[in-house]
Amino acid sequence: VQLQAYGGGLAQAGGSLRLSCAASGRTFSSYSMGWFRKAPGKEREFVAAISWSGGSTHYVDSVKGRFTISRDNAKNTVYLQMNTLKPEDTAVYYCAASRLGDRSSAASYVYDYWGQGTLVTVSS
Repeated sequence: VQLQAYGGGLAQAGGSLRLSCAASGRTFSSYSMGWFRKAPGKEREFVAAISWSGGSTHYVDSVKGRFTISRDNAKNTVYLQMNTLKPEDTAVYYCAASRLGDRSSAASYVYDYWGQGTLVTVSS
């Protein structure tokens, strides 16, 4: 599986962005998907995850109520809608795919494939 994340850019605090992650391969619908981010000087952290069916989602506390993860298996794409952005959301965002399709895991070690990252910058 190859993953291509896009949609990052510059946003003002309080604004919105939508990230997309397009996956190659016919088995996308069997994978759970996750979004992680890495801010300058910080370790990579989990943001959100979604099971293969979309029936299970999981978020880090800092984005609950602001970010929404979703997927379109017909388009082999997972999305991260980010609303009410804050400067502390500034990071490179990575999508990842796990063969454990029924999970929505925050653990990076369960993810088998990673995209290249897309930069999100939120100005105050």
